[in-house]
Parts: sequence; C-alpha cells; structure tokens
Amino acid sequence: MLVTSNLKELYEIDDYLWLEKTIKLLKNRQFSELDLDNLIEELDALGNESKNRVKSLLEQIIRHLLLLEYWTEELPYNSNHWQSEILSFRYQLNDRITTNFKNMLANDLEMLYGRSLKFVETKTGFKRFPKNCPYTLEQLLDENYLP
Repeated sequence: MLVTSNLKELYEIDDYLWLEKTIKLLKNRQFSELDLDNLIEELDALGNESKNRVKSLLEQIIRHLLLLEYWTEELPYNSNHWQSEILSFRYQLNDRITTNFKNMLANDLEMLYGRSLKFVETKTGFKRFPKNCPYTLEQLLDENYLP
C-alpha cells in the first residue's frame, strides 16, 4: 500500500486512498492535516453531481408525461412503458429531493421543460406540444399523477 504524508500528492496518485485518509482525518478531527483545496473541489463536484441528477430525473419525468399525453399514435404500444418509466423516475427523484433541490427545480422548471420539449419534438417530429410547462412541480413529483 502506498504511504505518503502529503495528501495533495496522494490525491494525484490515488484519489480513493486520498478519500479514505481524508475521512479518517475528519473522523479524528485532525482538521489541520486536511487537504482543503482538493476537499473543497470534491465537495463542490459532489454537490453539482447531485443537482444535475435531480434535474435530469425531472426532465425524464416531463419527457415521458409529454409522450404519454400527446403522442397518441404510439399510446397503445408504449403507454405501459412510459407510465412505468415515470414511476421509476419519480421514485428516484423523491428519494433525492431536499427542500433546496425542490426550490431549485421550481426555479428551473421552465428551462427544464424547454429541454424536455426539444427532446420530444425531435423524437416524435411533432410540434403539437405546449410551449410552456403544463405541469406543476407538485404534479411532476406526485407518484399518482398522470395526465
């Protein structure tokens, strides 16, 4: 096993070992020995990853709701699939949602709808979808809501 006293060097060589040592230092309250620059970078990346994940899940819910509600030609063939995907994405999103994430999603709802709209228009070739989001955030998160 690699032994080094310099966490900054260890980060460049083996980031998982760096993480283990950092956790140990935190648990032991050895704050002065921490590699704060890389710790801040990792925490920032973790936060961004979580934000992007909840945004992505909400986009998936919107996409599938739009397909379910408006792509009537495919409904007999895909309805059950779309409904099961919506439910799965809602479970995943509701497992991750916090008050801060909910506020972020509420603020970003129209932007996320725009992305979802572009996706379903490209997928279907149709321009029949609403230009503004027809769903509230509460409806999007509600595991029982279907249009």
